[in-house]
Amino acid sequence: MKILLVMITLLFLSINLIAKDKLPMQVFQEYCWGCHHQTAQAFGPSFKEIANKRKKDEIIAQITDPKDFYKMLGYKRNSMPAFNDLNASQLSAIVEYILSFKDKK
Repeated sequence: MKILLVMITLLFLSINLIAKDKLPMQVFQEYCWGCHHQTAQAFGPSFKEIANKRKKDEIIAQITDPKDFYKMLGYKRNSMPAFNDLNASQLSAIVEYILSFKDKK
């Protein structure tokens, strides 16, 4: 019985880790892909460019409230919609994903 309980726990943990690993890509595909690409310029700047120019709090501000932050970040106009419907896990996942494209020094 203990072995079965341990096996079920390990299975649950591994499924949870796999789902967590997919979250950044799911958020990217649902919310970002239409305007941003990972390393190439699209309608908006690439994640690589963003990661090399912005701090975590600036990225969060641009995602959640671009109307109030675009000028502070040096943009001449704002064409990015606010993504207030992202939950904390989704927001954290996409910000970390964006920052993963920062050049290594």
